[in-house]
Amino acid sequence: MIVTTAGRTNQEYIELAKQTATDLGIPYVKRNKQSIAKMFGLDDNVVVVGKTGIELHKRGATEPYFFHPNVAMIRAKRLLKEEHDPLIEISGLQEGDSFLDCTLGYGSDSIIASLVVGESGKVMGVESSTILAYIVKEGLRSWESQNSLIDAAMRRVDVINGNHYEVLKRMPDKSIDVVYFDPMFEESITESNALQAMAQHTNHETILMGTIEEAKRVARKKIVLKDHFRSERFQLLGFEQQIRKTAKFHFGVINV
Repeated sequence: MIVTTAGRTNQEYIELAKQTATDLGIPYVKRNKQSIAKMFGLDDNVVVVGKTGIELHKRGATEPYFFHPNVAMIRAKRLLKEEHDPLIEISGLQEGDSFLDCTLGYGSDSIIASLVVGESGKVMGVESSTILAYIVKEGLRSWESQNSLIDAAMRRVDVINGNHYEVLKRMPDKSIDVVYFDPMFEESITESNALQAMAQHTNHETILMGTIEEAKRVARKKIVLKDHFRSERFQLLGFEQQIRKTAKFHFGVINV
């Protein structure tokens, strides 16, 4: 993996690219007007730093991976209008709660949770890929939504780079109100450009029964699973599936 700048750049972004390379412990390479396709001759994974943020370009992927909380923005604006959000309703999250998102992805659910639990609550999101965790962490830190409440919610999300099972194992008993899992379900990926892009870059971690047992130990209130309505994981992992007519994804709940 290497780091470079966007095609059109300036000294500010050159320095930012160098800092990104230092943070990730990987080489910085001058762009020198080369195309990304040509830079794949140096490495199969090219991190590009520019004014639109940080992108991961992977040889063979049709789209780069970058932070774009578009879905979260729609949901957040609805919440601020006191409209309903399925995750918040199912989880019972409220101000002051703690929320552990074991499958961070683009961070949409963590942003919504942070908006609800507020400054007195705590939201943590786990991502196993170092580079994806870095991109989302930087995006949460710097994205400007034009809404101070949403921006503050993004800044409060604590990104943890690690395996969710190992993260749970390190946590004390009954230390998190809601533990949440949202594995990418294959049938939805064909319908979403954002999920297609994510799928090409993400580590596909299987949620094992041992992970759920750790989640039961750590959770104070609930464990929540979001998955395709046809998924066998609800039954296999012991979740009570919440039927949502016309919805392609359902939630499962374990009350502890």
